[in-house]
Amino acid sequence: MSSSDGILIWQIDAFADRPFTGNPAAVCILDRYPSDDWMKNLAMEINLSETAFVVSTDDAGSFHLRWFTPATEVDLCGHATVAAAHTLFIHSH
Repeated sequence: MSSSDGILIWQIDAFADRPFTGNPAAVCILDRYPSDDWMKNLAMEINLSETAFVVSTDDAGSFHLRWFTPATEVDLCGHATVAAAHTLFIHSH
């Protein structure tokens, strides 16, 4: 990705029924994964506990997720996964 590529980022409050409650996570849906450094830097810029990066797989309706804190990639993040699923559902990916 170049620095001029536009991306969409959603901030979702997982496990919440109203704004400003729950557990916030950022969700970034991409066509392909950029470098690990790019994802870590974006997570650092957003500065939430986790940012989920979502890429569609070759299987229709199937997605691959990676999660980053502002410091490092993590193996799994439950609330960011819920936030990503919500974003995909709402935006019909």
